[in-house]
Amino acid sequence: MMHRLFDTIGVPILVVIFLVLFVLETKLQLRKRVQLRFKRIFINSIVSLPAFMLLRFLMLPIIVYLCQLNLSYHFGLTYLFDFPYWAATIIVFLILDYGNYLWHWLNHKFTFLWRFHLVHHTDHDLDITTAFRFHFGEMIGSVFFRGAISFLSGATPAQVILYEILFEAATQFHHSNLKLPARFEKFLHYFIVTPKMHGIHHSIVKAETDSNYSVIFSLWDRLHGTMKANISQDSIVIGEPSYSNPEELTVGYLLKMPFKKIRQPTKMD
Repeated sequence: MMHRLFDTIGVPILVVIFLVLFVLETKLQLRKRVQLRFKRIFINSIVSLPAFMLLRFLMLPIIVYLCQLNLSYHFGLTYLFDFPYWAATIIVFLILDYGNYLWHWLNHKFTFLWRFHLVHHTDHDLDITTAFRFHFGEMIGSVFFRGAISFLSGATPAQVILYEILFEAATQFHHSNLKLPARFEKFLHYFIVTPKMHGIHHSIVKAETDSNYSVIFSLWDRLHGTMKANISQDSIVIGEPSYSNPEELTVGYLLKMPFKKIRQPTKMD
């Protein structure tokens, strides 16, 4: 099932989405770039390789195995009620997405987790390549949390793989530097996370970074009061104030960053 759904169907879809967004964000730029694009492509690609390998050969297999146990033993929330499959799938997607909201929030609130997530936030530009700039240590940590949420939800292997494809597609979309028509973006962000909405989350201003944690559905930020929307993209500076020199953020430095002393953030209101 992993090969049939994720490798054969999911990966080609995600590659096409990447290429389309890569072209569109080149022509319809939301924020002005501050770094050379292809230098960042190289850095973000190399940093992402260990995380990609762990996603495919550790996290997904473990989560799919746990969901196979759900299927075998009828364990999990959705098995407590006699839902039709389509309704169970919607419920599972909402549970998994809320779990990812919580996981993202935890990555910002706990110092140990932030050490790894910081690698993602030190990018001085925000575009589709930032969607892959995750430290492999963060991927290992997510195995436990996302695995537990998947197991407790009662998700089937097919449901969790399909959600992962949607998760990766949404992550590419909201990290892209794509400028959408203003009315369409305003309408869209009531339902899903948009590039403008997620751009606020990558601001160097802490009050803005501590907002917009949702991954697919934006309703979690509305429910928890962590939504920020009315901030001009022209006023946003992307990155982390403690790591303001992009020249030091090499591949080697980023991979070692979680294991070094983390600089105290500069207070910004």
